[in-house]
Amino acid sequence: MDHRATNPQFDIVEWYPQFLSCHRYFLDVAQHTQPVKALAAFINIQLPCQKHPNPTMSANAPSPHMPDMGGLMRPQGLFGNNPPAGHGPAISLTPYLRRLVATGHDSPGVLHGFFGDDWVGGVGSLHEIERRNYLFAAKSANWLKVKDAYDMSPQETIPFLRPLREATEKELESADSTWGEWMMMQDWMLGPREFQRDFEPSSRGMNHGQSPRVKREPGLRD
Repeated sequence: MDHRATNPQFDIVEWYPQFLSCHRYFLDVAQHTQPVKALAAFINIQLPCQKHPNPTMSANAPSPHMPDMGGLMRPQGLFGNNPPAGHGPAISLTPYLRRLVATGHDSPGVLHGFFGDDWVGGVGSLHEIERRNYLFAAKSANWLKVKDAYDMSPQETIPFLRPLREATEKELESADSTWGEWMMMQDWMLGPREFQRDFEPSSRGMNHGQSPRVKREPGLRD
C-alpha cells in the first residue's frame, strides 16, 4: 500500500503527472474494455462513456459542461498559462475508488485494470485515503447510514458493502492514530490545548465514541 499521502514529504507536484497518466488511461482505455465494463455493471456505477446525455469517450473530449469555443475564450490555467496538454475533461476518479473499496474490489489487479501501469504512483495515495475513510465511516455510523453515504445517484446505489479487503495491522494502527486526531478535533484539543497522545497498539478495541488515551501535562489532575 502507498503511504505517501500521509507523509509530510509527499510531493504533490511530482505526483500530479502520474495522476494524469491514470486519468488518461481510465478515459482512453479502461472504460472501453469488457472487464471494466462488467465490473462497473456489477457494482452499479456508470462509466464516463455511459453517462448520457453527455458521455465522455476519451481524455481529449471537451468537458460536457464547457463547449468547445474553437480556440476562443478558453479558460486559462494557474498564473494565466494554458491548461497542461492532455489534462482531459473534469471527470473525478474518486467515485470509482470509493465504489471499488466499499465493495471489496480494490485489489491491485483491478486497480491496474482501471488506472494503468502508473496506478501506484498516480492513485495509490488516494486509494489509501479512501480505505481509511471507509474504516472511519464504519466506525462513525450504522450499516444503513454507511450505505447511504456510499450511494450515488438513484440509478447508482451501491448494491452491497463488504468489510475492508485485506486490511493490515500497519494500516489499522495508522487509522487508529488518525481517528484519535479527529476525536481530539471534536473536543477542540488543538494548538495550545493539544495533549501529547499516547495510543496503545490495541486502541482499535475502544468503544465507539471513546476518547483516546493521552498523556497528562504536569500539574493537571483528573
